[in-house]
Amino acid sequence: MRRSWAATVAALPVGTQITGEVIGRQPFGIFIRIDGVPDAVALAETTAMPQGMDLPGLGASVTGEVYWHAHNHQVRVRLGGWLAADE
Repeated sequence: MRRSWAATVAALPVGTQITGEVIGRQPFGIFIRIDGVPDAVALAETTAMPQGMDLPGLGASVTGEVYWHAHNHQVRVRLGGWLAADE
Protein backbone atom coordinates (compact mmCIF):
# COMPACT_ATOMS: atom_id res chain seq x y z
CA MET A 1 0.00 0.00 0.00
CA ARG A 2 2.83 2.44 0.80
CA ARG A 3 4.41 2.04 -2.65
CA SER A 4 1.13 2.82 -4.38
CA TRP A 5 0.04 5.69 -2.08
CA ALA A 6 0.92 8.47 -4.54
CA ALA A 7 -1.08 6.70 -7.27
CA THR A 8 -4.00 6.22 -4.86
CA VAL A 9 -4.07 9.92 -3.93
CA ALA A 10 -3.91 10.86 -7.62
CA ALA A 11 -6.74 8.46 -8.50
CA LEU A 12 -8.94 9.56 -5.58
CA PRO A 13 -8.68 13.32 -5.04
CA VAL A 14 -10.82 14.97 -2.37
CA GLY A 15 -14.39 15.20 -3.64
CA THR A 16 -14.24 11.96 -5.65
CA GLN A 17 -17.37 9.82 -5.49
CA ILE A 18 -16.52 6.19 -4.63
CA THR A 19 -18.29 2.84 -4.54
CA GLY A 20 -16.92 -0.13 -2.67
CA GLU A 21 -17.45 -3.14 -0.42
CA VAL A 22 -17.31 -3.15 3.37
CA ILE A 23 -14.37 -5.40 4.30
CA GLY A 24 -14.10 -4.62 8.02
CA ARG A 25 -16.10 -3.23 10.93
CA GLN A 26 -14.79 -1.71 14.13
CA PRO A 27 -16.45 0.39 16.84
CA PHE A 28 -14.85 3.49 15.26
CA GLY A 29 -16.03 2.84 11.67
CA ILE A 30 -15.88 0.62 8.60
CA PHE A 31 -13.13 -0.25 6.14
CA ILE A 32 -13.99 -0.23 2.44
CA ARG A 33 -12.25 -1.76 -0.59
CA ILE A 34 -12.78 0.85 -3.31
CA ASP A 35 -13.99 -0.38 -6.69
CA GLY A 36 -11.43 0.21 -9.44
CA VAL A 37 -8.58 1.09 -7.04
CA PRO A 38 -7.50 -2.29 -5.63
CA ASP A 39 -4.61 -0.95 -3.51
CA ALA A 40 -6.80 1.62 -1.73
CA VAL A 41 -8.51 1.08 1.61
CA ALA A 42 -11.02 3.66 2.74
CA LEU A 43 -12.19 4.36 6.26
CA ALA A 44 -15.60 5.81 7.08
CA GLU A 45 -15.43 6.83 10.75
CA THR A 46 -18.41 6.91 13.08
CA THR A 47 -17.49 10.50 13.97
CA ALA A 48 -18.65 11.44 10.44
CA MET A 49 -22.02 9.68 10.69
CA PRO A 50 -25.31 11.03 12.02
CA GLN A 51 -26.16 10.02 15.57
CA GLY A 52 -28.22 6.85 15.80
CA MET A 53 -27.30 5.57 12.32
CA ASP A 54 -26.16 1.94 12.02
CA LEU A 55 -22.92 0.89 10.32
CA PRO A 56 -23.32 -1.15 7.11
CA GLY A 57 -22.52 -4.86 7.46
CA LEU A 58 -19.61 -6.83 6.04
CA GLY A 59 -19.97 -7.33 2.31
CA ALA A 60 -22.36 -4.40 1.90
CA SER A 61 -21.95 -2.21 -1.16
CA VAL A 62 -21.58 1.45 -0.19
CA THR A 63 -21.10 4.80 -1.90
CA GLY A 64 -19.55 7.96 -0.59
CA GLU A 65 -17.19 10.87 -1.12
CA VAL A 66 -13.47 11.21 -0.40
CA TYR A 67 -12.87 14.00 2.11
CA TRP A 68 -9.28 13.39 3.31
CA HIS A 69 -6.04 11.42 2.74
CA ALA A 70 -4.69 10.32 6.11
CA HIS A 71 -1.04 10.05 7.13
CA ASN A 72 -1.48 6.28 7.67
CA HIS A 73 -2.26 5.65 3.98
CA GLN A 74 -6.02 5.58 4.35
CA VAL A 75 -8.57 7.34 2.21
CA ARG A 76 -11.20 8.89 4.48
CA VAL A 77 -14.76 8.93 3.16
CA ARG A 78 -18.24 9.97 4.21
CA LEU A 79 -20.85 7.53 3.06
CA GLY A 80 -23.70 8.61 0.79
CA GLY A 81 -26.35 8.29 3.50
CA TRP A 82 -24.13 10.20 5.90
CA LEU A 83 -23.73 13.03 3.40
CA ALA A 84 -27.49 13.41 2.94
CA ALA A 85 -28.09 13.44 6.69
CA ASP A 86 -25.28 15.96 7.37
CA GLU A 87 -26.19 18.46 4.67
